[in-house]
Amino acid sequence: MRAGEWMERGAGPWRDQVRELQLRIRNRFRVAVVRRRHRLVESDYSSPVKRWLHRLRNMWVVNPAPDTPTSSMRFYLKQSLVGKAINDESILVRMVQALAVPVIGNACYVFMHGLNHVQIYGVEKLHQAFKQRPEGKPLLTVSNHVAAVDDPLVIASLLPPSSLLNAHDLRWTLCATDRCFRNPLLSAFFHCLKVLPVSRGDGVYQKGMDSALSKLNNGGWVHIFPEGSRSRDGGRTMAAAKRGVGRLVIDADTTPIVIPFVHAGMQEIMPIGTHFPKIGKNVTVLIGDPLFLDDLVVYKDDSQHVSTGILYDAVSTRIEQQLQELKAQVDRLAAEQELEIRDVDNRDCATRIWQQVDWEAFGMQNILEEPAGTTSRATHNHPIQVLEQSPKSNFSRSIKLVDEGGIVSRIRGFMDPSELMGFAARGLFINAQQAELRKLRRNFSTNVLALVSRLASSRGIH
Repeated sequence: MRAGEWMERGAGPWRDQVRELQLRIRNRFRVAVVRRRHRLVESDYSSPVKRWLHRLRNMWVVNPAPDTPTSSMRFYLKQSLVGKAINDESILVRMVQALAVPVIGNACYVFMHGLNHVQIYGVEKLHQAFKQRPEGKPLLTVSNHVAAVDDPLVIASLLPPSSLLNAHDLRWTLCATDRCFRNPLLSAFFHCLKVLPVSRGDGVYQKGMDSALSKLNNGGWVHIFPEGSRSRDGGRTMAAAKRGVGRLVIDADTTPIVIPFVHAGMQEIMPIGTHFPKIGKNVTVLIGDPLFLDDLVVYKDDSQHVSTGILYDAVSTRIEQQLQELKAQVDRLAAEQELEIRDVDNRDCATRIWQQVDWEAFGMQNILEEPAGTTSRATHNHPIQVLEQSPKSNFSRSIKLVDEGGIVSRIRGFMDPSELMGFAARGLFINAQQAELRKLRRNFSTNVLALVSRLASSRGIH
């Protein structure tokens, strides 16, 4: 009688001890025994029919019972199931992927570059690794995770539209089962978009990580978020990198090319709590140089002196440090770009206001008009000159400022147009108020003198 059947029937006081023994075996050898019995193991059905029945059964089992063992407790071996043999994609799934991935990818490209503004630095590094890497050489890209739509929006914005038409060469990515695989419909949709399921809390040795590792062993492209989840503060900081990215590098048959990149601005397109992305936002992406990890990979065969977990942590730490450096740079670039855009908008607005003002009505036509017959030359070689002064009045002076580029361009070089417009408007308003106040004072003085004269004449005072 097998131990599993014995436990199912109930073994009295020995049941807890047998279960504890199973847990010890799993923790020691990463092996767990499947207690679920398959009814169709011994049957006359052909292997294709049994395979399709197995897929249908797994598709409809969405929320297992609490007593059902998790994926980490099912039969699992660390290396025997990891490799090029894991490839359960049918022809139908590949056909749907070949159609859905290019459509979704180009739609995301149009959304990012057509409805938003994307500034990319170092994109040639990704293109070179994507198109010119050797045959069978895997590619692993890592980035920060800010919004729920970082992938596919950011990934699609980094590639030319022609590259998005070949679904076979595009990336595989990972997503949590409680977000993208909650029901059969979502599972089929995301699987057709080359998304692999991973379970939170099941560690680095689970089926989803094995599938990602098999894609790398086949020479494919895998994109992963080392943080494991989205940023908690809207992208201002980055969390520590998880151990899973280290396993993809160390356990791969061929060391992959690791390309890091960091983006800023996706939190504006898809803020936390919203369900639809926004338009008219600015996104900045900085792609770093390929990471050199060969000095760590050489120790993966020396398991007697260096444990595998230490290598996983070392690779994850190095990737985290590189992402933190890129994060500081991309934040600075995003801030400079935002200031530049604001400055351009302010200049355009001030220029439109400047052109719409009727300066002749303020008596400033002679000062602001440019001299006729002048040619445009470099303004820094021709300083402002005072050519004419009229000493006829102490209060009025006619000063003509001549510059080859015009007084407007000279003023813009020393003062922001918006500030100049505000200063001019305040000056005109204050002058008008002072003139009105002087007029009221003169009228009041005249009226007071007239009243005093009448009183004096009426009383006979001379």
